[in-house]
Amino acid sequence: MTGTDGFSLEGRTALVSGGGRGLGRAMVQGLAAAGADVVVSARSTEQLDATVEAVTAAGGTCHAIPADLGRQDSPSELVEAVVDRVGKLDILLHAAGNQIRKPALEMTVADWDAIHHVHLRAGFLLAQATARHLVDRKAGGSILFIGSLTSFRGIPDISPYVVVKTAILGLTRSLAVEWAPYGIRVNAIAPGFFATEMTRDLADHPGRQALIDRAPMGRQGEPDELTGAAVFLSSAAAGFVTGQSLTVDGGWCAA
Repeated sequence: MTGTDGFSLEGRTALVSGGGRGLGRAMVQGLAAAGADVVVSARSTEQLDATVEAVTAAGGTCHAIPADLGRQDSPSELVEAVVDRVGKLDILLHAAGNQIRKPALEMTVADWDAIHHVHLRAGFLLAQATARHLVDRKAGGSILFIGSLTSFRGIPDISPYVVVKTAILGLTRSLAVEWAPYGIRVNAIAPGFFATEMTRDLADHPGRQALIDRAPMGRQGEPDELTGAAVFLSSAAAGFVTGQSLTVDGGWCAA
């Protein structure tokens, strides 16, 4: 492996959950630009169509499979559908997410479950189904979770989200150690403050700008600034990297 060859994803198939918008869509585009055959999943067919159109317009290959990862059997069914559609799976990137903002004293069990099911439960089940497929094929692969600044810092009014994003780091380490003998690498990306649809409701929050200003780079990230991390951790260039969390935050955690 010489030069930039190790970053190529030619011949690899990737599944990106939550790839219909925001950071997920940007990472779909990045993986496709690196040569991967990408399957994108989300609940909204309209968002999926827009992602597929953006990828194909840029010369990439992208397939769409709608899925609601909050349903009990949906994660494993999604992996089966990907294999049925394109024949194999090499890379999983679990980018699906949701958010509920309210004080912890007002959180309900339904709120808790809604966050847990999409971020953590679905993440584990997707990873488990992907790993079973890779083990059966006797093929190595890459599994990527999406963490957050809340994996390292507490932020008020989103307690279930903070909990699941912290747990993602433990899940990453545990699966990385357990599946390393099969050649399966498991890592996480922890984005900082990015302008996405999921954070749009914070546009007028009085503390928002102070949090952004805390980053030494003094700004929010742009979605395409996350794609390099996704391509790197999915590629042979990261062949000896597992159990890690790569923070992409403009220096926020370091400050």
